[in-house]
Amino acid sequence: MLDSPYTDLDRPPLSQAALTRALVRPGGLWSQLTVVDRTGSTNADLAQAAREGAREGAVLIAELQLAGRGRLGRVWTAPARSGLTFSVLLRPGVPPVRQGWVTLLVALAAASALRRVAGVDVRLKWPNDLLIGERKVAGVLAERVEGAVVVGMGLNVTVRADELPVTTATSLSIEDAECADRDPLIRAVLREIEAHYRDWVAADGDADAAGLRSAYLAMSATVGQEVRVELPGERLLTGVATGVDGSGHLIVHTGGADHALSVGDVVHIRPASA
Repeated sequence: MLDSPYTDLDRPPLSQAALTRALVRPGGLWSQLTVVDRTGSTNADLAQAAREGAREGAVLIAELQLAGRGRLGRVWTAPARSGLTFSVLLRPGVPPVRQGWVTLLVALAAASALRRVAGVDVRLKWPNDLLIGERKVAGVLAERVEGAVVVGMGLNVTVRADELPVTTATSLSIEDAECADRDPLIRAVLREIEAHYRDWVAADGDADAAGLRSAYLAMSATVGQEVRVELPGERLLTGVATGVDGSGHLIVHTGGADHALSVGDVVHIRPASA
C-alpha cells in the first residue's frame, strides 16, 4: 500500500468547484474547468466546443470515458475514477509548422509534474506516450479543429493489474508512486502545461528559444535508441532515433540517411544483451 493519507479512499470523485478555484484565475491560461461523470470522448466534446467558438483554456475532465481514443484509432478504457481523463482546448498563435510541438509539450509537462508530485521516473516515448520503464502509464492525443488544437490525456492512477487493458500498460499505484490522489495530480499537470505553453507561445513556437527541445530530449526514452517505426501504408523504418527537429518530428538515422518523421508508431528495440 502507498504511504499516503489518501489510500483509505476508494477512488473519490474530483471536485469541479475546488479545481476551478485553484486553476481558473484572471490572466491565467485556464478559462473554464468542467468535471462530468461520464462522456463518450472528452476530445470529441471539446472539438465540438471549439467549432462553436469556445475560448482557449477550456478544460474538460471525465470521471468515466466510454469511447476514448488513442493514436491510430486505438480504444482507450479505464474504470471510473481510476485515472485522469481530460482534454484541453488551445489556440496557439504560432506558425503552423511549429504546432507539432503541442503533443510533445503536453507530454513533457505531464511527465515533469508526475516526477515531482508522484516521485516516479517517467520517460517520454515519441510522440505521445509516458512510460515507466517500458510500460505505458499515460498517452496524449492532439487533434486540430478549425484553427484550434484539442489535446487529450489518459493517465492510469489507481488502475489495478487485473484492470489493465494490455500487459504493456501500468499505473501509478502499480509503480508504488508517492502520490495516487488525482486532485493534486491534475492540479500539478495543468499548472505545468500552462508554464510550458506560455513560454512556447511567447517564443513564437520556437522550441529551442523556449527551452522545450532540450527539456524534452533530457526526458526522452526514444532518442538514442534503436527503433522500428511503423509508418502509414504498412511501411517499416528501422534505425537509430537521433533527435527531434524544430517541428517536433522524430529524426531516425538509417545507415547514411536521416528521416524526419511526423507520424509513426515507434517500437523500442532492446539490445540482444538486455
